[in-house]
Amino acid sequence: MSDELVIATNKLRNHALVTYVVLPFLFLTVILLGGLRVSGDDRAFIFLPPSLVTLVLAVLLLLLFVRGGLIEIRSLITSANPPLTNVAHIWMLLTLFFACAQAFNSVLPERGLLHWLFSFFFLWTLWNNQFSSFDARRLLRSLVVLFGTAFLLKHLLLASLYSSDGSWLKSLTGALVSSVTLGALDSPQFAPATGYISFFTLGLYLLGLMLISFSHQQPANTSIVDTL
Repeated sequence: MSDELVIATNKLRNHALVTYVVLPFLFLTVILLGGLRVSGDDRAFIFLPPSLVTLVLAVLLLLLFVRGGLIEIRSLITSANPPLTNVAHIWMLLTLFFACAQAFNSVLPERGLLHWLFSFFFLWTLWNNQFSSFDARRLLRSLVVLFGTAFLLKHLLLASLYSSDGSWLKSLTGALVSSVTLGALDSPQFAPATGYISFFTLGLYLLGLMLISFSHQQPANTSIVDTL
């Protein structure tokens, strides 16, 4: 009986560690790195704040989290929880919201027609999903495909097309595309390190979402005081 009590106590403490420490740390890191770019000229760091469209996308994504059962608002914030626990849950949700916005910021082109094409793609997908039925696992798989596709298009295809260090054929293709579209598809040139930063950012973001999904196996109303 004592061994079962020790195991149950360890599970509660691990759940509290993930919810109150690990998740906010991961999401804060995503917030800091999501808008980070490395200039292609002087390798200077550039921080781009989230645009209004990324905040709208973050709201739609949080609604999907609630509908898909990834986040249970009623169990996270309730009068039955101690005040400190409710504050910690609210802080985690705030970091999750801005991490969602910065995840979109990381894979959206910075300006021009491509920015709005990518934004419309995300808006259309998230809006249609509002009326679909799915669970948390299916939602996570869809997000991996969604962010993975946007990452490949921006940091591999477009970055290679407009790169000044590429072959003459790529440079010629980029110049032709820019001239035909009158600069509407033009994209700023960043250092290759920007793609690595975005990859690391998306990895941490998806890791945080998976930890939230796994934490549902533990009671969501675990208080900070009970685990000390």
